[in-house]
Amino acid sequence: MTAVTAPAVPKRKDRGGPWLSLLAWVVGILFVLPVLWMILTSFHSEEQAAQNPPALFAPLTLDGYREFFSGGASPWPPLLNSLTASIVSTALVLLLSMPAAYALSIKPVRKWTDVLFFFLSTKMLPVVAGLLPLYLFAQYVGLLDNIWLLIIFYTSMNLPIAVWMMRSFLSEVPVEMLEAASVDGAGLIRTLRSVVAPVVTPGIAATALICFIFSWNELLFARVLTATVAETAPVFLTSFVTSQGLFLAQLCAAAFVVSLPVLVAGFAAQDKLVQGLSLGSVK
Repeated sequence: MTAVTAPAVPKRKDRGGPWLSLLAWVVGILFVLPVLWMILTSFHSEEQAAQNPPALFAPLTLDGYREFFSGGASPWPPLLNSLTASIVSTALVLLLSMPAAYALSIKPVRKWTDVLFFFLSTKMLPVVAGLLPLYLFAQYVGLLDNIWLLIIFYTSMNLPIAVWMMRSFLSEVPVEMLEAASVDGAGLIRTLRSVVAPVVTPGIAATALICFIFSWNELLFARVLTATVAETAPVFLTSFVTSQGLFLAQLCAAAFVVSLPVLVAGFAAQDKLVQGLSLGSVK
């Protein structure tokens, strides 16, 4: 008796693959080009940077960076304030969002969808609409120009996004692992630390990176609620726009230096970010 083999199915040629790859490259270049132009402008003198049309092959200089680091106002306190507010608020967001996402995904509470939409509804209010009450509250409790006030606001600002993201990641945790941990007598804290956290590490990294970026780039709260003691890096950048004019080369140098922590964090967590953002997309 001879075995009957199924006829080979011809593979379909993906004719749109090269064009989609080319389109992705074009879109990527369009996004990166302004950043590259900003970096190039930061190495030009103020006269060359102010030319219209700009001089692409103008002589390069480090005057913009020298002025940024050794100018009238030191950039280190604003950079340290931004770093402190971003790191501490991100850590607090992760500590608060993990149990909340656990309760909404693995151990769902009653009407958990209503809870999720309540978290989302807090992002629908324009920030400027609540700025005056927040300013009056901060003035009443004596927390104006205080870095801890920004940490509290950044934590509350990023917490709804983190809960939504962490819930989608925690939904991918196998139930069998949780049941085994429960049989072994593991409590909630130990389950989160020893069972859930290792599985959703890419998701935690993606959530932490996004919350860090949002906190680092925030300007409105920092501009209104701080002065000199708790001034952050984005607020410090606005000082380069003066009544004498716009110091473009110095501004580009300052913007590049301020962007470096986010760029370094993004490149360092690139693989975890891709894994985390695709964790809940494949069933």
